[in-house]
Amino acid sequence: MDRPRERLYRLGPGALTNAELLGILLSTGRAGHSAADVAATLLTEGGPALGDLARRVPAELARTAGIGAAKASRVAAALELGRRLQEDGRGERVRIRAPADVYRYYAARLADLAAEEFHVLALDTQSGVLRDLLVTRGLLNASLVHPREVFRGAIAEAAAGIIVVHNHPSGDPTPSADDRAATRQLVEAGRVLDVPVYDHVVIGAGRYVSFAEAGLL
Repeated sequence: MDRPRERLYRLGPGALTNAELLGILLSTGRAGHSAADVAATLLTEGGPALGDLARRVPAELARTAGIGAAKASRVAAALELGRRLQEDGRGERVRIRAPADVYRYYAARLADLAAEEFHVLALDTQSGVLRDLLVTRGLLNASLVHPREVFRGAIAEAAAGIIVVHNHPSGDPTPSADDRAATRQLVEAGRVLDVPVYDHVVIGAGRYVSFAEAGLL
């Protein structure tokens, strides 16, 4: 009987199960367990759907026996490529015309997270989304959100401007002193780099705060 890798080569990836595809990505298993076994465990621990797997951070994936940091990074990279492929395949770019559009774009992913995530939305000259870039995960402060990390991806995407976005796990989107300090630092860096920061949107539970709407930029 063909092994998964041989079957993929002969029949194409559509012939394989999620666990088999993931097993090929992992390449090796652990003592007494094949790569497909480890992949099946990884899928079971976080929920059987690939969406459940994609929502887990690499450090969490690495805690599964037989995974580790290198394999977790490989899985996370493959899932992100799949997400970007899906995003690129939508055809016409999503347009951001108002802060409410930013909230709709991120609410399903950020509103219920247990940790803060800081994202950069890179936009073209018509306010179309070029790329959603995750910059950092954890408590937000001006020292963690360094302009170099924020603008590196935006410059690589040739963005005309950016909107920065993060969530408050408490559910209250009221900007903190650190939020304001980080925003001032980024706005100033954007002026120097000629990549303006159009807004900073804080996502909460069912609501948001826009720095632009609130006159805080």
